[in-house]
Amino acid sequence: MDYGKTLNLPQTDFPMRGNLPQREPETQKYWEEIDVYNKVQEKNKGRRKFILHDGPPYANGHIHLGHTLNKVLKDIIVKYRSMSGYDSPYIPGWDTHGLPIEQQAIKQLGLNRHQVNPVEFRAKCKDYALKWVNTQREEFQRLGVRGNWQNPYITLLPKYEATQVRVFGEMAKKGYIYKGLKPVYWCASCETALAEAEVEYADKTSPSIYVKFPVKDGKGVLPQDAAVVIWTTTPWTLPANVAISVHPEFEYVLAVVQGQKVVVAKELLESFKQAVGAEEAEVLATYPGEQLERVICQHPFIEERESLVILGEHVTLEAGTGAVHTAPGHGEDDFLVGKKYKLPVLAPVDNRGRFTAEGGKFQGQFIMDANKSIVEELKEQDSLMGHVHIKHQYPHCWRCKQPIFFRATEQWFASVDGFRQATLQAIRNVKWVPSWGEDRIYNMVEGRGDWCVSRQRTWGVPIPIFYCNDCGKEIITEETIAHVEKLFREHGSDIWFAKEANELVPTGLTCPHCGQGKDFRKETDTMDVWFDSGSSHLAVLNQPELWPELQWPADLYLEGSDQHRGWFNSSLSTSVAVTGKPPYRAVLTHGFTVDEKGRKMSKSLGNVVDPLKICGQMGADILRLWVSSADYRTDLALSQNILKQMTESYRKIRNTARFLLGNLYDFNPAKDKVAYEKMPELDRVALMELHKLNKQVRNAYENYEFHVVYHAIHNYCVVELSAFYLDIIKDRLYTAVPDSLERRSAQTVLYEALDALVRLLTPILAFTTEEIYKYMPVEGERLASVQLLDMPEVNVEYMDIELEKKWDKIHEIRKEVLKALEVARQNKAIGNALEAQVDLYVAGEVAKLLEPMAGELTTLFIVSKVNLHPLAEAPANAMQAEELELAVQVVAATGAKCERCWMYHEEVGSHADHTTLCPRCAGVVTNTNR
Repeated sequence: MDYGKTLNLPQTDFPMRGNLPQREPETQKYWEEIDVYNKVQEKNKGRRKFILHDGPPYANGHIHLGHTLNKVLKDIIVKYRSMSGYDSPYIPGWDTHGLPIEQQAIKQLGLNRHQVNPVEFRAKCKDYALKWVNTQREEFQRLGVRGNWQNPYITLLPKYEATQVRVFGEMAKKGYIYKGLKPVYWCASCETALAEAEVEYADKTSPSIYVKFPVKDGKGVLPQDAAVVIWTTTPWTLPANVAISVHPEFEYVLAVVQGQKVVVAKELLESFKQAVGAEEAEVLATYPGEQLERVICQHPFIEERESLVILGEHVTLEAGTGAVHTAPGHGEDDFLVGKKYKLPVLAPVDNRGRFTAEGGKFQGQFIMDANKSIVEELKEQDSLMGHVHIKHQYPHCWRCKQPIFFRATEQWFASVDGFRQATLQAIRNVKWVPSWGEDRIYNMVEGRGDWCVSRQRTWGVPIPIFYCNDCGKEIITEETIAHVEKLFREHGSDIWFAKEANELVPTGLTCPHCGQGKDFRKETDTMDVWFDSGSSHLAVLNQPELWPELQWPADLYLEGSDQHRGWFNSSLSTSVAVTGKPPYRAVLTHGFTVDEKGRKMSKSLGNVVDPLKICGQMGADILRLWVSSADYRTDLALSQNILKQMTESYRKIRNTARFLLGNLYDFNPAKDKVAYEKMPELDRVALMELHKLNKQVRNAYENYEFHVVYHAIHNYCVVELSAFYLDIIKDRLYTAVPDSLERRSAQTVLYEALDALVRLLTPILAFTTEEIYKYMPVEGERLASVQLLDMPEVNVEYMDIELEKKWDKIHEIRKEVLKALEVARQNKAIGNALEAQVDLYVAGEVAKLLEPMAGELTTLFIVSKVNLHPLAEAPANAMQAEELELAVQVVAATGAKCERCWMYHEEVGSHADHTTLCPRCAGVVTNTNR
């Protein structure tokens, strides 16, 4: 029953309607005025710490629904811990360097980074980033998220950058940092190297070609008139080809296909034949792959280039010919196998993805455009055996969404092999929620290549390395790192771009390699932004002069599941590399936001939900309730229909609170509370149910199962309270003598229920519970905010197992009675249940249970009269209970309706002064008026 809607409630100032969009900003202003964050911190000072370390979002736009999910989950956890005996500070953070900021600054400010002075360009990027930090700060606060908003961590802070330099230096000192020529993911659009975490896969249409490499020297194995055939979907890499890889254990055949002698893997001959449109293939000879090693082929269109047949374990039989075109400058497997054979590393492509002079006749062409030109060249050389187009998964830049490619360039790397085993062991020592996260990140680290930590950008933390102009060697020592760290701590990383290298090196520095160099230049690359955010555990948690309330390591990291390859991974790598330990004790991941059909939200589909718009229309508490309602470990759906459901759920919870408040208007817990042992049994049962809820919800919070919290509280309000206890006791509340034991007992239960619900709901319904607390009676001092309360404790005295068993049976009986009442209502025998007389025909255990409480049954069933009879006397038309010794008959109650309690009674009007009241109400009114 919805009490806020159907009952004639006593007066209360607590508003019927939530009106959240208007009231929430007022509450938010109040929190700011009282400085609620520091009030909570002061209250919890000296308690055991619980540190949730905030993963920094990029400061480059308004918050979206994913931000909302993430920040509200964090806020729920921090608020729960703060109310559960912990000192749980929350320092929000922002990632403010790197490509996303730089791109937006270029786009919105109309800058050309190649023409603008680096210091000036960086100042524009900084202004742009800080503008969005301030915007997002306000938007996160609008969601009701409590934190140290006046002193957040920002990755562009000088002290943060200084610590990041120290982390880099410590890794270099241990030998984990090196410079090398290797193929890395490269984005031509962004003109920079990318880490694995910055790559996503999407469909792309590519040419699929089969190319002949004529045998030049068969080494006595292959005839000179044969050709080894390769298959590739990247024709543009052929100018960098220097070898062909075959698997040593596969069988290869020399076959005549379309009148030409070709070499392909035996198992792929049939599919190759179909791919090139050949009807027949005559096998002339078979060779194990290892026998083909060192055969020399001719490059199909570069006369002076030979292509060496080599052995590689990376070759598969999944597609193609089993002979793999190998260009060490454009592929990781190619690079590794090429290193073994000391092959040249050719990468004739510049930063913008255009062929250099080494690309020959293709110079100046963009690689993707050059595919067509190279295919035409292969046709002219009669080297093309097959050509179609296929759609396949291809790596794309996660920022600009353009296709990327492998390109061998000199980059700075962190050698993951140096700390891989320690990292894998650290993973096993962390709690992962959900548990599958452990295997996911373990497998990623186990198979991860070296981390490319350099970027060819301007807006970032520079790689703190100098080069000697005499010998050309790089210089990174404890002395130089300490000096740069000091400079950055005092001036920020801008100083690297504002001054020349000789002004940045320690005074009197001499090159440690040649022993005489005193003239230096500086590294121009910046660090990968994942190195920025991945250093936050030391730059924030271990920065006492800025955030003395924090400690290292964090108790919890909480981000989306994509961060197993992102922030979780980079943080783990820097932490293990520097300290030998993980930066977190536990990691919790959530899914992504989708629409109700499970589709990713996008503007093109028109299914994007703007959280700020929802706050303005419905209120932030509706969004917070939604976050708690679904199992965040999977993707979370949101739509207008789901929001409507959330609004209805919120209304039921709010109206339950309103009913409780409305009936406590004259209740002072300090003097009106009734002791447990003096309470009627029904009230003791209600307290037991409340504390069962308390225990369930506290356990759910502890295990981060917020959907269990939501469903348990919602079910308690709608079923246990509204449909049962409150339904029954309204007669007591409205008709009993105001200060009678039975009414005060019921009010005691209502007070206990409201007090517990407010505390249990505070982490979720931040605004609404603050409002309720303002109006509810309190025992002792009223604190400045509901957030200063502690979670309710479970009272074991209330957990009476025998009482629970008894009332479980009563619930079964009541269910049968309500069923019979509904049938009578449908048959028009009664209208309201108070118009009914119920005759119960009982035997056995049911009789033993009901006979001692015969006088309470009218209240329990909310009818005007209940009679008990032996089951043997049950008339034929009585409704028989299936599994109980019980039959129920409902008839219209006799007598007149009491104007006060609405029950029918044969003696209404028998009191001379109260002719419209039943004897009970007449007595109450008479005694009350004396």
